[in-house]
Amino acid sequence: MRSRGPLPASHPNKRLEHQGIKVEFIGQIELYYDRGNHHEFVSLVKDLARPGEFTQSQTFDFEFTHVEKPYESYTGQNVKLRYFLRATISRRLNDVVKEMDIVVHTLSTYPELNSSIKMEVGIEDCLHIEFEYNKSKYHLKDVIVGKIYFLLVRIKIKHMEIDIIKRETTGTGPNVYHENDTIAKYEIMDGAPVRGESIPIRLFLAGYELTPTMRDINKKFSVRYYLNLVLIDEEERRYFKQQEVVLWRKGDIVRKSMSHQAAIASQRFEGTSSQTESRTASQSAENNGRQ
Repeated sequence: MRSRGPLPASHPNKRLEHQGIKVEFIGQIELYYDRGNHHEFVSLVKDLARPGEFTQSQTFDFEFTHVEKPYESYTGQNVKLRYFLRATISRRLNDVVKEMDIVVHTLSTYPELNSSIKMEVGIEDCLHIEFEYNKSKYHLKDVIVGKIYFLLVRIKIKHMEIDIIKRETTGTGPNVYHENDTIAKYEIMDGAPVRGESIPIRLFLAGYELTPTMRDINKKFSVRYYLNLVLIDEEERRYFKQQEVVLWRKGDIVRKSMSHQAAIASQRFEGTSSQTESRTASQSAENNGRQ
């Protein structure tokens, strides 16, 4: 990580005395119920200048090499994980501090094991359904494909939907707190189903604000996602079944190395050149024949 920036004097023709200048790269977790404590998991410091004074604007280069950024940036209901640069000009009375946030995304590859989800749920002698989702792990722009099959229907169902629920868990031990947030409601049926009926599901995730699943981040918080199948009967009674799914952020297509690209470009150039030379030789032969 490399950057540079000017640190100006407060006013032209005036001196700015300081006790030293430093820049920090920090990764920290802030729990909103414990705002007084910031839990830092990354903390790097570079000293840029010894005590002295400014009479004009100055620029300092700095570089943090091989910085570990183990978690993705996250802002939730009760917790915030952030990375930022902090520049500090130390002064006798009050320091001059400037912060700049950096957003970090954690990219993943396609899961090797990604089995489908199949479950049977119901109420004895009243309702029996079988539902299936094509995968258990989805990237953030993926499509959830599935179906619901009614094996027994003896209650009057008038509505059915699938909700995407984000569950944020903060704290540990007896101080654990869960915050549920319904990200989306997707209606899949309006009206009474009959036995043997099959209802398709096709839910596009790209239109919703989602983050990857996060498990026990720095032993401070977790973020999990659930598909919540909800059935409502004519008496407004609700029947539901939750199933956890894993979300991940898909990386860009792996680009070919520059050397490989250069080799391809060279081959194309050589091919073009040989074709040009061939056309030129052919034209010369034609011209000689005409002469």
